[in-house]
Amino acid sequence: MSVIEYDAIAIGTGSAMNVIDALLHRDPNVKVAVIDKDEPGGICLTRGCIPSKILLHVADMVTSVKEARKFHIDVELKGVNFKAVMERMRSLIREDIEMIRRGLSSSPNIDYYPEVAEFVAPYTIKVGDKLIESKLILVCSGSKPKIPPIKGIDSVRYHTSDTIFHIDELPQKLVIVGGGYIAAEFGYFFSSMGSDVTIVGRNPQFLPQEEEEISFIAKKHLSQQLDIFTNHEVVELRERNGVKEVIAVNRATGEKVSFEGDEVLIAAGRAPNSDILKPEKGGIETWGEGWIKVNEYMETNVPGIYSCGDANGKYLFKHVANYESKIIYYNAILGKKVKMSYHAVPHAVFIHPEVASVGMKEEEALKALGADRVLIGFYRYEDTAKGLAMDAKDYFVKVIVDGATGTILGAHIVGPHASILIHEVIALMYSRDPTLYPIVSGMHIHPALSEVVERAFQSLMDVHSYHHVLAHHLGLIDHHHHGHHH
Repeated sequence: MSVIEYDAIAIGTGSAMNVIDALLHRDPNVKVAVIDKDEPGGICLTRGCIPSKILLHVADMVTSVKEARKFHIDVELKGVNFKAVMERMRSLIREDIEMIRRGLSSSPNIDYYPEVAEFVAPYTIKVGDKLIESKLILVCSGSKPKIPPIKGIDSVRYHTSDTIFHIDELPQKLVIVGGGYIAAEFGYFFSSMGSDVTIVGRNPQFLPQEEEEISFIAKKHLSQQLDIFTNHEVVELRERNGVKEVIAVNRATGEKVSFEGDEVLIAAGRAPNSDILKPEKGGIETWGEGWIKVNEYMETNVPGIYSCGDANGKYLFKHVANYESKIIYYNAILGKKVKMSYHAVPHAVFIHPEVASVGMKEEEALKALGADRVLIGFYRYEDTAKGLAMDAKDYFVKVIVDGATGTILGAHIVGPHASILIHEVIALMYSRDPTLYPIVSGMHIHPALSEVVERAFQSLMDVHSYHHVLAHHLGLIDHHHHGHHH
């Protein structure tokens, strides 16, 4: 079998294409291979951020209608055409997918292989019945839904975030296995559409990647429209006459609980695609469950082979993948030596209330700097004019600052427009002066919601005082395990 040589090979049509497009732009004579076993466009477009946000916007509209009554507006929600909501989402992403497919298929520089990629030797990949090779390979092969080894799971028809986008009929009762942001967002969407939703998470904390007090508020408010069980390990799935049964064990008491639904969604995290890619045959080292191991230049242990996005298992967010692809471009194409920095990775959870976070959490800051240097700023939405107008109770901004230098270490927000408000902080964390001074000395529009960020930075206190304030405001949080810091 003869081997086809390329100037570059991209595995995956997500963020790898940022590098390929830039390469083609620089050199119109290169010949590249682009491989993707799935619909082109990457996870974000085809079964991730974009379709989910199209759906979640509809959930937000439903929330607005429901909340209008608080403001003496007489409205009633007559119903939601679920099928039409789903079809709108699919037709919007279908246009983009088809455009990408046409671009890949019609470019004279690109050989597009809609097939599975499999390493057979260093720099050599089997794709379909062909062997291809290149000294520059981008392993940006994404991730897949992680299916936990639950008893009976193989005999029950369940959904994952891949399949749920194809349904047309609203489940009357939906059980979601998992307590992270994918579970939270789908739970919010389906309960807003009218499903009776139960979330069953094994972690003691709902949204375990967030600060404890942020998760507490998110859970408190989301619980008004769905049931959230934390610290429950799902041990078995059963199905009888179309009714699916999820059996879980309360990890604190050991007691068994059963949840019934007409549909089950497994949202228990993501897993790598290495089982089909076989990176080890290409001499590529992996870590964890098979994530591609890279250095700070985004290069694997094999020179000329790079990896970005979900495939490297670091941060599974599209904006991180895009940023990493830029670093690969500098290093692999321009021949510079540019390091990747993860000091200010932001993310948001698009539920109600919205959650957004960037940089360090409190625990990390304390570990890195010690309690005598860490300052925390806290301000509630309801204590600003706009927050009062919106009746935004319970919501707040928490910021973490190095008391010695004024450097911003992190920020965490729960409340309306959190994903937008946090950008004031993100931008500063990437600037030459990543301190709080531009925020506290700048003029903020009154009475805009952004004042809540400004005032959080004006209300800095030591960690001990912050926990007193928190206990006073939230009343219910038990912070005994923070005791060892004081």
